[in-house]
Amino acid sequence: MKKESETKLVKQLALNNVTLQKISTNLLEENIKLIKRIDKLVSIFEEASKHVGEIEVTDEKIKGLAAKLESLLEQNKDIAKGLILLEKYVRGKSGFEELNPKPLTGYRY
Repeated sequence: MKKESETKLVKQLALNNVTLQKISTNLLEENIKLIKRIDKLVSIFEEASKHVGEIEVTDEKIKGLAAKLESLLEQNKDIAKGLILLEKYVRGKSGFEELNPKPLTGYRY
């Protein structure tokens, strides 16, 4: 009786050991795949950093970008003005002014 119990216990321990080895092998394979992907990502960033350093920054390019940003800022201001006027018009036509008398604040036009 004791011998059978010990035999079952040894078989179960061996089975558990094999299962753990399989799981460890699978985890190791997944870690290796992850490391390869991380290495690839790092190499992409390294390559990108090389190209960033190659770009010439001149006063003309900076002035051109500043002009484009200024133009975008003006366009955004115009859009904001239009939206505020539209909001006032809709409130006036739909009667929302009585329900919510507070106008939008924080926007200048």
